[in-house]
Amino acid sequence: MLRLGTHIRLTPGEIAHLAFITGIAPGTIRSIGDLKRYISQCKRHYWGTSRDTRELHRLIDEAYHGCLEGHHLTIV
Repeated sequence: MLRLGTHIRLTPGEIAHLAFITGIAPGTIRSIGDLKRYISQCKRHYWGTSRDTRELHRLIDEAYHGCLEGHHLTIV
């Protein structure tokens, strides 16, 4: 993720990683608030308490924190 003040831009690798995990394209994300809304939207889309849902939410959280911490995210 590239940052300039309050503005952000996801790298192509981060966009591909998030879309791969969630099945939902991130679209235009220009702030941390936009990124948080996208993450919330994905979690609402995949709601529930099953083991698979909890694992998916964990993967989404890891990808979100990876973006914030500057880790290079790639599709495995």
